[in-house]
Formats: sequence, C-alpha cells, structure tokens
Amino acid sequence: MHKAFKMKLYPGMEKEYEKRHNELWDEMKDMIHEYGGTNYSIFLDPETLTLFGTIEIEDEEKWNASADTAINRKWWDFMADVMETNPDNSPVSKDLHLVFHLD
Repeated sequence: MHKAFKMKLYPGMEKEYEKRHNELWDEMKDMIHEYGGTNYSIFLDPETLTLFGTIEIEDEEKWNASADTAINRKWWDFMADVMETNPDNSPVSKDLHLVFHLD
C-alpha cells in the first residue's frame, strides 16, 4: 500500500527540518521498518512550506500502531518546534488521495 500526505513547516525552518531528517536516529529508522514502512520520501514546496510525504506500508493498522511507540513520540516532541503540530505534538497531517499512478 502506498500512502501520501502533507504537512506544514514553520517559516525559516526548512534547513533545520532537512538537517534533522539527514541525521534521523537509527531507532526511528528501525521503528519505521519494524512497522512495515519502506521507500519513505518527504518533499518540500519552498513557496508554501508544505511538505509532501510518500511511504509504502504493509498494513494500515500495523502502520497506525507506530504512532504509539516511545521513539515515535520522542521524535514528535523533537520536531514540534519546526512544524505545525497537534496538542500531542503529532504533526498536523492530511492524507492525500491518489488520482494517478504509473509503474
């Protein structure tokens, strides 16, 4: 299953967001793979500060359970100062609807 979503950066946080992802913790990488995530990419529209993410997952329910892991919650807390978040520090994220795909 291929998912796509969008999130939003705070102004001036583009370089910091990229830096933190370039230094992604090994525990986060392991958790993403453990919960069935692969081929994960995030793109930035610098004009709107909108982030577009895509990820392939094995199972929606399994992937959704990753939100409750301690390492994921720690990551959310770490990223809360650079992007729009919900009260629990999870990113404000909107799933995108697939309208076309070509292999």
